[in-house]
Amino acid sequence: MIELRRIEKLYLMGEEEVHALHGVDLHISRNEYVAIMGPSGSGKSTLMNIIGCLDTPTSGQYLLNGADVSDMDANELAEVRNQQIGFVFQTFNLLPRSTALSNVELPLIYAGLSRRVRRQRAEEALARVGLADRMRHRPSELSGGQRQRVAIARALINNPAILLADEPTGNLDSRTGEEIMALFAALQREGNTVILVTHEADIAAHAHRVVRILDGKIASDERRSAV
Repeated sequence: MIELRRIEKLYLMGEEEVHALHGVDLHISRNEYVAIMGPSGSGKSTLMNIIGCLDTPTSGQYLLNGADVSDMDANELAEVRNQQIGFVFQTFNLLPRSTALSNVELPLIYAGLSRRVRRQRAEEALARVGLADRMRHRPSELSGGQRQRVAIARALINNPAILLADEPTGNLDSRTGEEIMALFAALQREGNTVILVTHEADIAAHAHRVVRILDGKIASDERRSAV
């Protein structure tokens, strides 16, 4: 599903060159549950941005479901993000004055679907994450864990092949974080490919495979039994 070949990423910071990734090779198969770990500045966020088509490599090749996305333009990358990748972030990114239902159906408005279809699919997505009884609540009326579940439902609304989560438990207490991790495990069992970016070993331990990034290179790639 995901194949990175000799990926390099170079940033210009004023007159200084910052080499964020050095010749990264990585293959992720369909329905895998992978954690990408690394300290701040290791290159894991850059790697996540490239996998999620939020950024493009300076050199190397990125194949996603057989399509070469390395040289796609901004419009093509936006279409890939909308159709194939669901994003979950640490900060939830919900509209505060909109209900859970309205937040979840938002991506479908951009897709031009009818109100009836949007509403039906949003209700199904919220039920899938255990929020069938909270659809009419606004974010301020929900707990942190419930807000993250709304964000996950929104990420699932277009039935993406890949669910990409960046520090998804960073703003949650430990018990709620465990509930969210249990939800990711359930989604992977249902067929989603889950890629989790984290610096926390106890969160990465939920994945079936842990890829560690250090100084822009893959330091280790370990398959394991999840907790």
